Amino acid sequence: MRRVRPGAASRGSAERALTSVAAGTAYESDPHQPRAADAGEGRDAEPTETPRLWHVTLSVSGKEAPLDEVRRGLEQLAHDHPFLLTSRYAPDHAEIRYWEEARDLHDAAAVALRLWGEHRQSARLPPWEIVGLEVIGRDTYHQRIAEGYGPLPATPVGVHPF
Repeated sequence: MRRVRPGAASRGSAERALTSVAAGTAYESDPHQPRAADAGEGRDAEPTETPRLWHVTLSVSGKEAPLDEVRRGLEQLAHDHPFLLTSRYAPDHAEIRYWEEARDLHDAAAVALRLWGEHRQSARLPPWEIVGLEVIGRDTYHQRIAEGYGPLPATPVGVHPF
């Protein structure tokens, strides 16, 4: 995650800036100072927040592109980032599904919203825009699957046409 000063605009947006996560007691700001945990302090402190898994579905759409180029771009994206579970595509839209490890929903969504644009050149993806984003927690994902609704399990894994 890109870190910025609190309140600084992110890519021209003055509405909500991404901020860094507080380092907590596990971070050594001065390596010569003993950590609070080593000095016997902070034993009753709250446990540090651990990342959780989020199921992400990113939908993109735009002007038609040749199917073989769309497939090749999605395969390159999956090769560069093996966390991708499955991608489905058509000449004018695609859907990417994967698991993201993040502290909270805001962080997972921020990473997802940057995925397509940041890898458009390296994977030679079509110049499409993001038209949909769903980010749900692991428990919610499994609850939906158990109840027979929600996003179908990402099988088969890989890049496939709609």
